[in-house]
Amino acid sequence: RAPIDLGTRMPAYIVSTVRMSDPVRFKTYMDGIAGLAEECGGKYVVRGPVKAVLEGDSPADERVVVVEFADEAAVRAYVEHPRYVAAKQHRIGAGTVDLRLLVTP
Repeated sequence: RAPIDLGTRMPAYIVSTVRMSDPVRFKTYMDGIAGLAEECGGKYVVRGPVKAVLEGDSPADERVVVVEFADEAAVRAYVEHPRYVAAKQHRIGAGTVDLRLLVTP
């Protein structure tokens, strides 16, 4: 295995799990962030409802979203973007989103 060049940017991913309790209100949040990931250099890898829970206690109606970015700095620019910060206020009481950052060498 080749050594990792620490001077090279490493792809970073947001892995989100989403549980909507009020889909109509949650749509306001989704509308607020529409296109923002792409503006920040992100590319959706997969997004949609969980087909089946194979292990664990995840809710059956959970959705998963995976977005790839060039590096961790791009992920942080996305989640700290004023549009994202404003939009996430609309999901309060409408659903829960857990964001995870993964950085791959």
